[in-house]
Amino acid sequence: MLNIQFRNSVSFLPLPLLVIGNRFPPPKNIDATFDCRLDKAMKPEALFLSAYIALLSFAFVSTAAAADSKLEKAVRDADAEWSKVAAAKDLDKTVAFYADDAVVLPPNQPAVTNKDGIRNLWKGFLDTFIDISWKTTRVEVAKSGDMAVLTGTYEMTMKDGSKDKGKYCEVWQKKADEKWKVGIDMFSSDLPAQPASSPGQALRRENKSFRKART
Repeated sequence: MLNIQFRNSVSFLPLPLLVIGNRFPPPKNIDATFDCRLDKAMKPEALFLSAYIALLSFAFVSTAAAADSKLEKAVRDADAEWSKVAAAKDLDKTVAFYADDAVVLPPNQPAVTNKDGIRNLWKGFLDTFIDISWKTTRVEVAKSGDMAVLTGTYEMTMKDGSKDKGKYCEVWQKKADEKWKVGIDMFSSDLPAQPASSPGQALRRENKSFRKART
């Protein structure tokens, strides 16, 4: 039996490792301080991707803003044209700005819910004033792009020389033919409400007028 004595534990390592073992670089610890150089390689790509996403977002926002601005201008122009038509006392063209299912909410009287009623309402308006105009002060366009809410102010001069001014709120709808029509129209005066006359006051006025007519 061979009597082999191992004096050095290194002799247990394979011969190739014994030969070239000292040539390997020392092992590195992979921790928070470890630098694999991949982050440096990825930084240009990540920066480019971020810039590309930012550019796409900016382009999308700019396109959406341009579309909203175009829709707002279209409905503003339609409302301005409507004001001109009413000032010209063109009854047919004035009523034509309403949608077929439009609702008008005038002050101090019930809602008007059909085209004939709206026509009669405007006929009464045109017979009582000598001048009317209104101007949009705010436009809110729906994200769908087919509806807009307009608010503004109006002024009118009546045939008896009195003046009125007030505010309005309109809901416009874009129809299939791309034309804007008024779906809801509501307006009211800024002037203080006049107190309602009692039956006795009305009777006294009638008697006064009758006596004046006889004399």
